[in-house]
Amino acid sequence: MTAGAARVVADGWGWRYAGRRLPAVSDVTFTIEPGERVLLLGASGAGKSTLLTGMAGLLGDAEEGESRGSLQVDGSDPERRRGRIGLVLQDPDAGVVLSKVGDDVAFGCENLGVPAEDIPARVAEALDAVGLDVPLDRPTAALSGGQKQRLALAGALAMRPGLLLLDEPTANLDPDGVQEIRASVERVVAATGATLVVIEHRTAVWAELMTRVIVVGADGGLLADGTPDEVFLVHGDALAEAGVWVPGHPVGLPALPVVDPASEASVLTTRDLAVTRDRRRAVQTGLDLAVPDGAATVIVGPNGAGKSTLALTLAGLLDALDGTVQAAEGLRGRRGRDPIRWTSRELLTRIGMVFQDPEHQFLTQTVRDELAVGPRALGWDKERIDAVVDALLERLGLTALAAANPFTLSGGQKRRLSVATVLAAAPAVIVLDEPTFGQDRRGWIGIVSLLQEEIARGTAVVAVTHDADVIRHLGGHRIELAA
Repeated sequence: MTAGAARVVADGWGWRYAGRRLPAVSDVTFTIEPGERVLLLGASGAGKSTLLTGMAGLLGDAEEGESRGSLQVDGSDPERRRGRIGLVLQDPDAGVVLSKVGDDVAFGCENLGVPAEDIPARVAEALDAVGLDVPLDRPTAALSGGQKQRLALAGALAMRPGLLLLDEPTANLDPDGVQEIRASVERVVAATGATLVVIEHRTAVWAELMTRVIVVGADGGLLADGTPDEVFLVHGDALAEAGVWVPGHPVGLPALPVVDPASEASVLTTRDLAVTRDRRRAVQTGLDLAVPDGAATVIVGPNGAGKSTLALTLAGLLDALDGTVQAAEGLRGRRGRDPIRWTSRELLTRIGMVFQDPEHQFLTQTVRDELAVGPRALGWDKERIDAVVDALLERLGLTALAAANPFTLSGGQKRRLSVATVLAAAPAVIVLDEPTFGQDRRGWIGIVSLLQEEIARGTAVVAVTHDADVIRHLGGHRIELAA
């Protein structure tokens, strides 16, 4: 413990968002002593992110929602201690404030009144700690999702907080990046003694660093609280059943076989393809690829290699800088076989895209209406639409949220909804960018098993992922992009 570490006390605390009937989190009681390192777990929708946001003092006033009990940092409301608290949100885009990397990392320090002459060293130290090796004047808009995750963490570390709050800090990172972030956080807390609270579904990565595990119950209160060994050994089976990732607990799904694309019919092919985010600079060039029909194609590689850019290009949503993308003759649109030339209706039935950020594809005010967008556009009758929507709601654990606004869901729930909206229209090809991001154990199993069923039905699935278990369970063909 150091004098700079913060203390967090919750006493029967809970929060209900305005417009929601049930609380997001309720009846939570604990004391986190200065310098403790806490892994905060719970099923998707249990209120982990709400609890973390409450600790940061960012939930807002009575217009935003209603609180119960008390939650304090160093004996005061968190709103009065914001200068002591560093928060990295689940959505990396939400943490980007300024247009250039160096300015963005310096922003928090400037707000805290850190002497101007000290800020450059803090910025350089923080960027080095998270492994973000880009020029300080690099536009933040040009960063990949994983790079933005590192940027957000660097901004928090530069402030040298007494309480560091991390919400899924490695969710969009490649395996090397996961280890870099974990090591950088370990160095920071070792050097500063800061109190650390981390929400993370990769429990095996973080367990050894943590002194304590707190598990939030989906229906309120805590399911478990103790050392990692105590919680995982004593409560492991019950926690896994509740949706918590427990190290060493199998998921019980088959691993699909590897596929040789040369021996299978291709649904999409590329020739000398160059992909770009900005229509000026190529991220990858010379790509000659084949996406086999009725199988999975997994796109892997380090952050910034262009995986998402390639996925969007294959899906007909980004124009190629050079080369061609051609769909199979059976998928031809009125303007030919290049997906970028198809109409939105033609894309809807041919290629569905699940974006890395789920909110980028939400259009309506309720979960049920969101799932019905594609089927309605296709002219299906109400009975058929209701049957498809009800089945997907049930399968992905969203039935109780059918009337909720999609933007008020938890991160894991938003991801499940975004996958379901594409499945609802039954396209021939499904392209997914990080399909299991933010998923608890149950949500992960639900999504992966659904994708396995789609493959069995003859759908071509293209998935960008850093998740080794997704790669293994989907099998299929692997496209590996170099940095």
